[in-house]
Amino acid sequence: MEPNRRKSVKREMKIMEKLDHPNIAKLYEAFESHKQVFLIMEFVNGGSLHGYLKMKPNRQMPELEAKFLWRQVVQAIYYCHQRNVTHRDIKLENILLDETKERVKLIDFGFSTCIPHERKVKIFCGTPSYMAPEIVSKIEYSGPPADIWALGVLLFALLCGKFPFRGQNDKELYQNIKQQELNFPEHVSPAARQFLQKLFHKTPERRLSSK
Repeated sequence: MEPNRRKSVKREMKIMEKLDHPNIAKLYEAFESHKQVFLIMEFVNGGSLHGYLKMKPNRQMPELEAKFLWRQVVQAIYYCHQRNVTHRDIKLENILLDETKERVKLIDFGFSTCIPHERKVKIFCGTPSYMAPEIVSKIEYSGPPADIWALGVLLFALLCGKFPFRGQNDKELYQNIKQQELNFPEHVSPAARQFLQKLFHKTPERRLSSK
């Protein structure tokens, strides 16, 4: 394993060893050999939220079901934020479902940090469609508001079957994330629209928090 990759995995191990929450996949044990690092994780057998959403008509989820599942992700992120952990890669693929399809488990803390939230960073990371304006602008940012933005993208995707901001390439996508206003499909309720607007505030300090 490359030194940088090994360092990343060991950082992920240290963070996950501190976490114990019903909506976060549990790390039971970790050990390493000269070439590899082994993580023994909780078995979650219901597939990803991405795969589950693809099976829905128009890849859209009824609002009540979306709210039920999304709220569990929020509870996991709130738990992390209370412990100075920022996930930084919240997305459909990093959320697993149990066999009942009623409980979610957050996974993949490879981009995560564990630093005081008042300390800002300037690290360009994550999945492009979920990145907050401050990340794509490549300025210093605090972790939690960037997670909140990604939670907004997640909820929008569950309700609408598409991402809120798109582009022909990454440059156009990043420009739209910074400047474009939200455009909702007709079926999205007024309450959901109003709530999403608060999650997608371009100014990080004015975004809703996970509390």
